[in-house]
Amino acid sequence: MKTLFILNDPPYGTERCYNALRLAGALAKRDPAAEITVFLMADSVVGARKGQKTPDGYYNVERMLKRFAASPHRLLLCGICMDARGLAEADLIDGAHRSSMDELAAATLAADKVLVF
Repeated sequence: MKTLFILNDPPYGTERCYNALRLAGALAKRDPAAEITVFLMADSVVGARKGQKTPDGYYNVERMLKRFAASPHRLLLCGICMDARGLAEADLIDGAHRSSMDELAAATLAADKVLVF
């Protein structure tokens, strides 16, 4: 099964990114053969910035994305959205990849399920 997650919201302030990543992790755990792609766009691209410091006891989107990016799944970021926020590839966690609308379109067509957060 191929699942595509499209995240739009900022990593903090709402819990949409947090919940999407929790679900992506649960799917990966439940079905190790699943192919999962997480595509960050709009303000969610900031979640892949390395060096985030959150208060103790508060979830950390960077850590969640690092675990996901270290797996065989794909973590893609909208390049235009990165540019708009002054985010360079050197600012990203390992395993995060600059991407494009063309790649998102291809991932959407290839996916069995698309979930938008």
